[in-house]
Amino acid sequence: MKEFAINLLKRQVKFEHLWALDDVSFEVAQGEVFAIVGPNGAGKSSLLKILAGVLPPTDGRVVVRGLLSPLIELSGGMNPEMTGRENIVLFGTLLGREPQVMRERVQPIAEWAELTDFLDHPVRNYSTGMASRLAFAIATDVKPEILIVDEVLSVGDEKFRRKSTKRIEQLIEEGATVVLVSHNLGTVTSMADRVMWLERGRIKMIGDPKEVVDAYRASV
Repeated sequence: MKEFAINLLKRQVKFEHLWALDDVSFEVAQGEVFAIVGPNGAGKSSLLKILAGVLPPTDGRVVVRGLLSPLIELSGGMNPEMTGRENIVLFGTLLGREPQVMRERVQPIAEWAELTDFLDHPVRNYSTGMASRLAFAIATDVKPEILIVDEVLSVGDEKFRRKSTKRIEQLIEEGATVVLVSHNLGTVTSMADRVMWLERGRIKMIGDPKEVVDAYRASV
């Protein structure tokens, strides 16, 4: 029997008189890499926010089984007035880890993010790239069972993109379920087991990555 990490049924979200998502139903199997493509305004980010519990639905339900780590707005879970060290403990705790465990993980996280010299500086003094590296390092260090990724692989410089891609690939090898939104169709084709194409809040197509990506490319 196939285990499903995510089960979403007739998910609908309405903003004033516009349905951001309408009759969107799908399942993501445990250990699957499930990618979502579509034009700007298709409802991709709204869908990820629903899966992450950030945005409540107007109708329908979502069932998530496992420790979920959202990488939607990379620095969104951090307090800019707190130091990098304090944010590691805070953000990690919000993601489900014990504070003591996160205190023990401060140095490895800072080293991966290349921020050891800035640990005791307020995050408001960090550049966008520094804050992104720290947030990514925390979210992936907690070893999530489900990872929600929104355009993270296009953030930062080339070195960070290579490093973050490798880290996500390691999590996939360890059995993590990944739901990925990306405009980089090459990344989608190479990483995903299945792809869903969203168009104006509705599912246009779900299936083999190459078939869906080719159909989407032909439409734009």
